[in-house]
Amino acid sequence: MQGTLQGRKRKLVQAILYETIAIAVLSPVISLAYDDGLAHAGALSLMLSTSALCWNVLYNYLFEYWESRQIQRTRTLARRLLHSFGFEGGLVLMLVPLVAWWLNISWWAALITNLGLFVFFFFYALLFQWLFDRVFGVPTSAQACAN
Repeated sequence: MQGTLQGRKRKLVQAILYETIAIAVLSPVISLAYDDGLAHAGALSLMLSTSALCWNVLYNYLFEYWESRQIQRTRTLARRLLHSFGFEGGLVLMLVPLVAWWLNISWWAALITNLGLFVFFFFYALLFQWLFDRVFGVPTSAQACAN
């Protein structure tokens, strides 16, 4: 039996849980990929996740606003793909300068790094949101309208 979590509380729980898992996964990966200390990579992960957390709250608010105005309000695979692509694509563009500066790499290398992160997090976001919806129920914006 799934629970139901709505409104601001849903957005906050979803964003914090998503980013907490992301930090736990991202820190060792960055440390290994750049032969960097775990503390330095962890600090970058924290900055990336803090940025992503802010983007997550804003993006999900805007996405659910749009979603609630659609004739078909169920979360289809196409809608989930749109959600993941929009979130991760926007995040990649926002984080290139931070990654370039922190890792002392070119913007091109930072873009490639972010694109690699995009591939991983695209699938992570898709799976995470599907599981989150299964556990906590879908938001009101994705529920069919009562006739």
